[in-house]
Amino acid sequence: LELFYASGLRLSELVDLDLQDLNLAGRIARVRGKGGKERLVPFNRTTMEAVKAMMADRAQVSAGAAPPRRAPDRHRRPRDPLFLNLRGGRLTTRSVDRIVRRYVRESAIAQGISPHALRHTFATHLLQAGADLRAIQELLGHARLSTTQRYTHLDVQHLMDVYKQAHPRAGKVK
Repeated sequence: LELFYASGLRLSELVDLDLQDLNLAGRIARVRGKGGKERLVPFNRTTMEAVKAMMADRAQVSAGAAPPRRAPDRHRRPRDPLFLNLRGGRLTTRSVDRIVRRYVRESAIAQGISPHALRHTFATHLLQAGADLRAIQELLGHARLSTTQRYTHLDVQHLMDVYKQAHPRAGKVK
């Protein structure tokens, strides 16, 4: 969940990650997006620590499970999934969906939060913190800026606050 939110990945991109796709020291993930396009996505130190902690659990699952068939990727390299299910196979999108919904239900903060909401929240938080829309587009792996703009509906009050802080004449307009 930490990597999912911190990177803004699509659900399919998250479950498609392999061990070799993560550079923990550099805090970068190599992501295969729609259409087979690859992009590099940064993540924060907290996420790095969470992934390191998860690796110990992953090693236990991997050691206790029968070795799954790991189909090679299109470059004939064997694939080693980052996220494993209890049988040692790749975690599925459906499993991640259930995990997200279970944590939402247990936290009692809101209802109806989907895995996609984490991606939307990632984009919205970046925009609210002043990130450039084109940078967000690149991080999300969108081909068109118009697709990114759908994620970034902000409430009018926030936009007014930014305007008042940034525009030199905002306080003088009557």
